[in-house]
Amino acid sequence: MVKIISRKILSTQNVYDIGVERDHNFVIKNGLVASNCFNKSHSTAYGYVTYQTAYLKANYRLEYMAALLTANSDDTDKVQKYISACMSMDIQIEPPDINRSGVDFTPSSDKILFGLSAVRNVGQNAIASVLEARKEGGEFKSLADFCDRVDLRAVNRRTLEALISCGAFDKINSNRNQLLKDAELVYDWAQSRARDRATGQGNLFDLIGGGFATATNNNNNLNIFETAPKAQSVLDFPPQKKLQMEKELLGFYVSDHPLKAIRQSARVLAPINLSQLGEQREEAIICAVVMLNGIKKVMTKKGDQMAILQIEDLTAQLEAVVFPKVYVRINSVLEVDLRVIIWGKVDRREDQPQLIVDDVEPVETVQMVMVELNTQQAATIDEQHRLRTILQEYAGEREKAKIPVIGIVKAGTVRQLVRFGRQFWVQDSRTAVQALQNASFSAYVQQLTSV
Repeated sequence: MVKIISRKILSTQNVYDIGVERDHNFVIKNGLVASNCFNKSHSTAYGYVTYQTAYLKANYRLEYMAALLTANSDDTDKVQKYISACMSMDIQIEPPDINRSGVDFTPSSDKILFGLSAVRNVGQNAIASVLEARKEGGEFKSLADFCDRVDLRAVNRRTLEALISCGAFDKINSNRNQLLKDAELVYDWAQSRARDRATGQGNLFDLIGGGFATATNNNNNLNIFETAPKAQSVLDFPPQKKLQMEKELLGFYVSDHPLKAIRQSARVLAPINLSQLGEQREEAIICAVVMLNGIKKVMTKKGDQMAILQIEDLTAQLEAVVFPKVYVRINSVLEVDLRVIIWGKVDRREDQPQLIVDDVEPVETVQMVMVELNTQQAATIDEQHRLRTILQEYAGEREKAKIPVIGIVKAGTVRQLVRFGRQFWVQDSRTAVQALQNASFSAYVQQLTSV
């Protein structure tokens, strides 16, 4: 190996790439690599590309992130990471819109709009038909208008249901349940009209309008679409159901995320997110607030039950392993689409970070001990010592101390949350709060979901 001891500017010089058929000619003894094996032309090219992408991200952030999402749309992990990056940049990702979305992710005002090609069960022919109909006749005014104008040979029932379920028709009618019920009738109605047009026949409602209705005859069309069959009125799906449908069809929660409502409290309770798991040391003990997306039960060679969990937070998705002894203890609380707090240690088998699960608890049942402190209390060493002593007394066995303690430091109207270390978590919230109150601390128990 050599060491660079000085540098000299040679102004503009020719540089060359060197290729060899067998072993690299810069590899030397014992597998070491010579210092100049990375050709200057490569260094220059990579440096220039880095500069270009940094410039685009800084000055055209919407366009850059939209292009990044489009280029990696077939990689779920990367799209999840880039959506998280958009959130940190205050860029909102909007769900598909039947009247605005194009093929790919596109900038729209100060937001990025999901592309139709990212919707499962929506093929390229269907997208082409939708865009062509929208170009010729303008925005779709109703479900009947949409079904009447697109080519139903390309846009089949499954495609229509997917577009409704992912929220693409929300600007027309936000009641997705009603639209799905109506679609069962409207699709047949539109097919019948398409057959009539193909054979040169009209129906009664066309004749009332003065002949066959066309895309340019807006008044007649509006009257005809009002006569389209509709299902009996039904209530819309609950928000959680809508999010599940989005996740199934888009691969992500887009219009909202079940963890967003508790993002602040979750961040205080579990400062490490899943995208940072690879940065943690091997076997580090962490906890995370996540969505439980999938449960795969596995039988060991000894006949014991274990499970592989698919989990995600706002930043990433990964696997978590539940070994038999832990599975026996927690399997009753494992449920798909459940928000949970998960405790475990970092594992890097096959260079892929994953979590070895120690315990799981539904977010709705997670309790926290809240301790309110004024600035004087927070800054006084004697008060800190008193508080530390009480918490350590009620921590109990570390493996069983699962109730976090959160300090609330108040300075006028400012309220700052402070997470106490894992060594100060307690085993029984009621007795710990009672002891704190007896010592003149303002303390109480609060659910994670209400912070």
